[in-house]
Amino acid sequence: MTPASKSQDIIERLKQWGACDVADGLSKLKHPDGGFLEGLTLYSPDYQAGETKIVGQAFTVKFVPTDDQAAPKLSGNYIDMVPPGVVIVISQPLPQVNAVYGGLMTLRAQAVGAAGVVIDGRVRDLGEHRALKFPLFARYAGTTAGGAVCRPSEVNVPVRLHSQHQETWINPGDYIVADLNGVVRVPKETVEDVLDVIPDIVEADRKCAEAIRAGRSVEDVFKEFRGR
Repeated sequence: MTPASKSQDIIERLKQWGACDVADGLSKLKHPDGGFLEGLTLYSPDYQAGETKIVGQAFTVKFVPTDDQAAPKLSGNYIDMVPPGVVIVISQPLPQVNAVYGGLMTLRAQAVGAAGVVIDGRVRDLGEHRALKFPLFARYAGTTAGGAVCRPSEVNVPVRLHSQHQETWINPGDYIVADLNGVVRVPKETVEDVLDVIPDIVEADRKCAEAIRAGRSVEDVFKEFRGR
């Protein structure tokens, strides 16, 4: 199996599960926070509603302050570099009130076949993203374009999540699973192990639910099916 076909096989297997299932698998393997990336919310195609789910490998985009002369400069626009099937993960320097991603970017992202976008920063033009039914998660929304304060500097480099509560990095090629419950990062070196443990966890929960509906207590069914 080629690396590309292996990655696609992993993506198809991940698509069977929700973000919570994947987080449970990561937690079983003692991964910090179950891979959850805090503070990122579903904004499109609906705000925190619906059946939207995106699964794909991370294509990271690092923004820097516009006046950072030492940071690298891209040759061309990052959105034209995006391969099909990826989740675009944008890291914007914070705090900033300007948005870093707008409707024209989604037009191009959709045209090149991106699975969706996760913005660790601000998004604008929500009506345009929603009209296109494009999956988009972000930390904040705003109105003002970002060019005056920040610019894309590098693609496919590790980016750090902007969080006071987590020390988390997203690496190029990590797997992203995101839905109504939030965004989960699966390290590429761990994904096979996660996929191995998820089915048993989900089956245990199914048995718990069945027994609870039959009138048994949560304490009893947890002891029987979850071992605690």
